[in-house]
Amino acid sequence: MPDDTFRSFLEPGQWVRHPDLPEWGIGQVQSAVAHRVTVNFEHMGKVALDARIVTLTVVSG
Repeated sequence: MPDDTFRSFLEPGQWVRHPDLPEWGIGQVQSAVAHRVTVNFEHMGKVALDARIVTLTVVSG
């Protein structure tokens, strides 16, 4: 049974990096609903991620 109680700490507008794919560059969180996070990365474009699997690194502005 899936765990739908997981909530990402990320919020739309935050700037992040993918820890395993630095070549994607900095990305801005577009949406974060439960474990589903959509980020628009400067070198990869819009990507949907599972926050239960990937822990994005927040970039301070």
